[in-house]
Amino acid sequence: VGIKYRYCFIITEKKEISFKFLKNLIKMEVPTYEGDILRPEGRSAMNCNECLWPKSIDGTVIVPYNFSFNYSADQLALFKSAMQEYESLTCVRFVPRANETAFLNIMSGSGCVSFLGKVGGAQTVQLASYGCIYRGIIQHELNHALGFYHEQSRSDRDDYVTIHTENILPGNFNKANSNNLGLEYDYSSVMHYPGDAFSKNGNLTIVPKPDPTVPIGQRDGLSILDVSKINRLYQCGKSPVIRTSLFLNIYESNYPSAYPNNANCVWLIRIPSGQVTLEFQAFDIQSSPGCVSDYIKIYDGPSKTSPVLEDRACGIGLIPIQIASTNQMLVEFVSDGVVTGTGFKATYGSGMCVLV
Repeated sequence: VGIKYRYCFIITEKKEISFKFLKNLIKMEVPTYEGDILRPEGRSAMNCNECLWPKSIDGTVIVPYNFSFNYSADQLALFKSAMQEYESLTCVRFVPRANETAFLNIMSGSGCVSFLGKVGGAQTVQLASYGCIYRGIIQHELNHALGFYHEQSRSDRDDYVTIHTENILPGNFNKANSNNLGLEYDYSSVMHYPGDAFSKNGNLTIVPKPDPTVPIGQRDGLSILDVSKINRLYQCGKSPVIRTSLFLNIYESNYPSAYPNNANCVWLIRIPSGQVTLEFQAFDIQSSPGCVSDYIKIYDGPSKTSPVLEDRACGIGLIPIQIASTNQMLVEFVSDGVVTGTGFKATYGSGMCVLV
């Protein structure tokens, strides 16, 4: 039975991150294109099967990595958290290198750059310690290493954005021969550049259409469709069930009917600021000793390695309000192959936990 990944995000404010490194990269001696991509000649990204990281016998995709720079403890913690998000939502696992010959060699430098897909050997991912260590920028470069172009370079991009070539510095925003994986264009992708990227005169270079006010260029983290693309490209079990509306509710898809057997679902909740709060309005999950059969598990962070807030809740009746320590929370639902219940319904939002 394939794993079914379910997740939702709420993003209601734009987080500004400086893109000055795009200008710095133009001056770099390292050969790059599109600002942050290192690529050997002849590489064609997502249409290149040998550019993908191999799948293990258990269905996981192992990507070894090594740090060749002494990042601070806080920076290393952010790297770990950004990588663990992939583990929670996809079959990709970033693991510290043992003796593998092909691995990501993460280093500091003058910008944020990565090769496109697997190239073999010590594969450079450059993330400057003084400007690139944000969750979304880390995940942007890791996505390049997994084989993804920029969103605005998709082969069908002209249907969704206008590229103002008269405002662009030469050599940027070329259209790629990309495999779009049957998924729609994603303005909210962590792989999308902002509207003024590579402008030579301060004017806009990318304008969404038909609505030019649609936000682009976020670096908060992976979007819903970013996750779906990874799962499709690397064939991570079943395709995700995607919630495209940003409602403040999560629930098992069959609710209030009986939930399915052999389910394994996750919801990643991310809010702009404050602490995630989660309150259940309904809760009916098969009861078993120690909740070993069906259960809800809630994590204080974006991954299954985050601290546990609620460990294996089951039965009938509401559980206490859950409050995360940060703006992220992961909810996991697991069911076995026999008895089911009607599932659950919960509301999430932003709150502050004050010690008194």
